[in-house]
Amino acid sequence: MPTTEPIKAPALNVLGQPLGTCGCEPMTGFYRDGCCNTGPDDLGVHTVCCVVTADFLHVSRELGNDLSTPMPQYGFPGLKPGDRWCVCAARWLEVQQAGAACPIVLEATHEATLAIIPFEILIQYSVVPDQLQ
Repeated sequence: MPTTEPIKAPALNVLGQPLGTCGCEPMTGFYRDGCCNTGPDDLGVHTVCCVVTADFLHVSRELGNDLSTPMPQYGFPGLKPGDRWCVCAARWLEVQQAGAACPIVLEATHEATLAIIPFEILIQYSVVPDQLQ
C-alpha cells in the first residue's frame, strides 16, 4: 500500500494569516528560508520578525545576545540597523522590557510568538512593510 506524506498546513502569523517573508538580505529564519518558521528543533523560538534598530542591537548585546558581530562559522553576517531578522521571542521581550524594543512586522511574525509575547504588546510595535521603504 503506498504511503503519502500528510498535508502540512501553511504556517500562520500572529494575525491568523499565512506567514509572510521576513527578510532575505541577510537571509533570516531558524531554517534560513527567509521566514520566521519554527519547529521542535528551534529551541530559541526564532519567530519575531524584527526591523532592528541601533538601540535594539546595543541593548541586546548588553543583555548577552550580540546580533551585530558576524559569525561566519554559523552563516551569520551580523546585523545592522534596518535589517529584518527573526529574533527569539523571549529575547525580543527581554529587550522590550529594557526599553529598547524594535519594530515588528506582524505579517511575518509566526503565531508561536503568542505563547511568549501577548498580542497587545506586539501590536504596539507593529509596522507595515511598505512603510519601511
